[in-house]
Amino acid sequence: QVQLVESGGGLVQSGGSLRLSCATSGRTFSLYYMGWFRQAPGKEREFVAAIRYSGGSTDYADSVKGRFTISRGNAKNTVYLQMNSLKPEDTAVYYCAATSLYGILATQVGRYNYWGQGTQVTVSS
Repeated sequence: QVQLVESGGGLVQSGGSLRLSCATSGRTFSLYYMGWFRQAPGKEREFVAAIRYSGGSTDYADSVKGRFTISRGNAKNTVYLQMNSLKPEDTAVYYCAATSLYGILATQVGRYNYWGQGTQVTVSS
């Protein structure tokens, strides 16, 4: 089992920045991808960014490319999402996720088998 705990959400004005953190514990050696997803009211959960647990290659949704950066801490037990130039449409609950399923696409929300509790990000205009 893998446990994920997010932190760092909050309220920010349009154009501002926030950094989300996801602390991991448990059988992290088995992980393939760690990712961030978000879900706005009345919408489906959508892919934001992901990082390969070994190797560190990254993938981003087109809507956040150039504004968001996913990274890992040196000990690989924390994953970050640096969010810059935030827009009101970025408002959502953000979830940290991880998968032990090798060979999947990073964007496949249904293939992530570990999830955090979510943290609210609200961007005011």
